[in-house]
Amino acid sequence: MDVLERELQLTYCTNIHPANGWPAVLAGLQQHVLELKQRVAPDQAFGIGLRLSGQESHELLQPATLAAFQAWLTEHNLYVFTLNGFPYHPFHQQPVKDQVHAPDWREPERVAYTLRLIEILAALLPNGMHGSISTSPLSYKPWFADLTNVPWDLLNRHVLQVVAALMQLERERGIIIQLAFEPEPDGLLETSGELISYFEQLLAVGAAELAGMLDCSLLEAQTAIRRYVGACLDTCHCAVAYEAPRTAIAKYQAAGLSIAKVQLSSALQVEFGDDRQAVAAALAPFSEAIYLHQVIQRNRDGSLLQYRDLPQALAAIDDPQACEWRIHFHVPIFTGSFGVLNATQPALLESLQLLNEQPYSQHLEIETYTWDVLPSQLKLDLTESIAREYAWVLHELKR
Repeated sequence: MDVLERELQLTYCTNIHPANGWPAVLAGLQQHVLELKQRVAPDQAFGIGLRLSGQESHELLQPATLAAFQAWLTEHNLYVFTLNGFPYHPFHQQPVKDQVHAPDWREPERVAYTLRLIEILAALLPNGMHGSISTSPLSYKPWFADLTNVPWDLLNRHVLQVVAALMQLERERGIIIQLAFEPEPDGLLETSGELISYFEQLLAVGAAELAGMLDCSLLEAQTAIRRYVGACLDTCHCAVAYEAPRTAIAKYQAAGLSIAKVQLSSALQVEFGDDRQAVAAALAPFSEAIYLHQVIQRNRDGSLLQYRDLPQALAAIDDPQACEWRIHFHVPIFTGSFGVLNATQPALLESLQLLNEQPYSQHLEIETYTWDVLPSQLKLDLTESIAREYAWVLHELKR
């Protein structure tokens, strides 16, 4: 059965294309998307998972710029149904590291940026199609010396401003867009359990504030939170946290938290044998200066130990208690191993197999954003690489 016939929307995230400013974003789309469409879906509409920085969101919202982009999409039978609203600043060719979380949800600019993305997506969405915007897991845990001092009231207030805007959007224009929080290692929301706890807090505490903001009943406010707040299930992040996708999905469903978007991705994984120096040598090229590569170690007693970045983990590679590492480094999803290193591809396969069993989400986004920093032996032509990832996903979805 064709993916579109199953009402699944499949795309890749354009955060893989280095760009700074809307003209550079558009040039990247023109360079890669048209060839990809010809290879992947020549006779069908082709979806784009658009990533915009804060600056680019301002630039695209200019009426003439937005109209020109809409015309280009229509001309080439392209459409946008999801946005990546997690990274705010430039995302390539300069250190990102923990600043990928800035500004976090404590800051008014995170709200303003998300509202701009909503306005853009509402203009670009095809008629009758709902949209999704993935966003950061509220903040970065190491920025808080004491988690008892996290300003939950402020975070709630800012999130609820976005929920109120989404509710007004549907009331006035009939457009449904969901805000999808993306748990990540060391994020303020790291796991499905932490996102569910936050969602339940919003329902219990935030709904009253939202009711006041919208002059509606408490029940209407709770319904709005359930309708417009969802999860972004990143299969790399899930695997790094040692969460089985099937378990995480079941937990979300039991909590009534919709999975607005699935990011299809694989992490690095290694099981330790006798030759740790061979592992260290194989991992050294992945220790790079642009992105955070959090490591979660499974010890022989089953406990977990976290490292904020790969260099810190490599310094402790001789720890005799370590039996496995899972490393937040997005690697090509069509490959299961790299010499002595492996990928968490089985977790991604599990998420796709479950999707074949039940439609737990409609939005699928391939997100291997690390092509620029992959070791040379893994690098391929970029368009060829993305096409191979599409082919691999489509093959698994037809099983």
